[in-house]
Amino acid sequence: MSCSACLAELDHCHGTLVVHSTVEIECTDPDCIDLASVRHSLVIDCSELSAGCGCTELRMSVTALRAS
Repeated sequence: MSCSACLAELDHCHGTLVVHSTVEIECTDPDCIDLASVRHSLVIDCSELSAGCGCTELRMSVTALRAS
């Protein structure tokens, strides 16, 4: 199986772009140097990570404080 973007010599990344609620963005590919979402076919919110994310817990705490 070959990557069609690689075959077409398009600028892209094979990693997953993770968007955090703290405006931070990271890629699962350690060699990725351009975090533009158009280069990534997979973009997820950090709340979707199976191990969870610290900023998700922070967002829930802030929401709980605002509600009380």
